[in-house]
Amino acid sequence: MANPPISREDVHELAEACSDMGADFQRVATRLLKGQRRLTKFFEKNVGQLGGQSGEVALYMFAVILRIFEAYGGRVRKVAGRQIDEASDRVNGVVALLQPFDEAFAERVRTVEWRAQPHVLDEALWALFEREDKIEGEVDVEPEQGALLFLLIWVATEAVDACWTSPDA
Repeated sequence: MANPPISREDVHELAEACSDMGADFQRVATRLLKGQRRLTKFFEKNVGQLGGQSGEVALYMFAVILRIFEAYGGRVRKVAGRQIDEASDRVNGVVALLQPFDEAFAERVRTVEWRAQPHVLDEALWALFEREDKIEGEVDVEPEQGALLFLLIWVATEAVDACWTSPDA
C-alpha cells in the first residue's frame, strides 16, 4: 500500500531547494544515487535509451525525487529488485492507456488513481511538459523523450515509495 502523499506545497518547495543549490546539488545527488545503487543501475540502464542531454535530465530528476523523500523525513530503505519489478509491471500495465506521447500525455497520467506520491509525479510532469518559464541553459526535452523519461521517473517513485516509511506513520 502506498504511503500518504507528500503535499504539493512540500514537494514543490523541496524540488525548488534542489534547484536553488545549483552546482552544490551534485554532491548531494551523487550520495543519493550511490545509496540506491540497484535502482540507480536500473535507471541508468534504461536512461541509455534516451541518450545525450535527456539522460542527464533524467538522472537529475531521479536524484531530486530521492532528495524529496529524504528531506521530507521518515526512513528510506534500499530498493530491492522486487520493488523495481513490481513498479515496472504496474507502470507498464498502463502505458497503452497513456499513448500517444503528445501534449495530452500529462492529463492522461493524472487519471491513473493508484499513482504513489501523485504530487511528486505532478512536479515531474510540470517540469517536463507544462513549465513555461525555462531557466537559462535548461535543456528542452522532446515530448516523446519526455514521456519515456517520465515513465522511468514514475517507476522510480513507485519503487522508492514502497521502501519509504513516512514520518507520519
